[in-house]
Amino acid sequence: MDSSAFVSGSGGVSCQAGEAALQVNQSSLFFSNSLSLSNCLDRVCKNMDGQRWLPLEANPDVMNQFLRQLGLLPTWQFGDVYGLDAELLCMVPRPVCAVLLLFPVTEKYESFRLEEEAKIKSQGQEVSADVYFMKQTIGNACGTIGLIHAVANNQDHLEFEPDSPLKKFLVESSKLNPEEKATFLEKDESIRVTHESSAQEGQTEAPSLDEKVDLHFIAFVKVGGHLYELDGRKPFPIAHGKTTQDTFLEDSAEVCKKFMARDPQELRFTVVALSKA
Repeated sequence: MDSSAFVSGSGGVSCQAGEAALQVNQSSLFFSNSLSLSNCLDRVCKNMDGQRWLPLEANPDVMNQFLRQLGLLPTWQFGDVYGLDAELLCMVPRPVCAVLLLFPVTEKYESFRLEEEAKIKSQGQEVSADVYFMKQTIGNACGTIGLIHAVANNQDHLEFEPDSPLKKFLVESSKLNPEEKATFLEKDESIRVTHESSAQEGQTEAPSLDEKVDLHFIAFVKVGGHLYELDGRKPFPIAHGKTTQDTFLEDSAEVCKKFMARDPQELRFTVVALSKA
């Protein structure tokens, strides 16, 4: 991989090939926010024939505003991750309690996803009962579900306003199974309205409800000392082994690198981290 990778974050840090603003070595990976919209293809979200929302932009400012409007106090904030090498991860404020990855859904990824699902169903895996996980049944809601996963699994770190609609949603849905959580979200007007408002913000024009872009958002969280990948398209969380507060960002980055290694010609990856402000 070319060492002069293109890196672009919503915060304005940009390095094109030939410029010396930011050098990235071969284990770093490409990021671009210009196409970072968390909507899924109809073929990807084939079971989402009901509601469709406008997609959220993969922009930390938009995410922070979205969560603030739903009553999350700004004691933790999303920020860009400009690369996955150690020197670039050092730029991310610590501690980090969640990581979101936006990635292109390609044929290679879909093949891997089906193989992974079959393997886990055959061999099994241990998943903590404390993991908050929900399915995605609303088209273009990948970003919002990623944010819900990030917040729901870190409620011991985060603070909410007394009348927070998001906190109310999490409390009332906590005992539901993943499919029931998805149905509960379909009926939540506060989150839907806030989502629609936030989808109009950001650096790029919001696409139409029917526009098809093959990008998808997932979350990484630490629960009970283990790293979990949470993807509403999958039937269950994916356990990625042990992690600690100190190594969580690096451990998440290693999993993100695997996503990128499956499609080395792809440039459309964005990573953001939820850090203490």
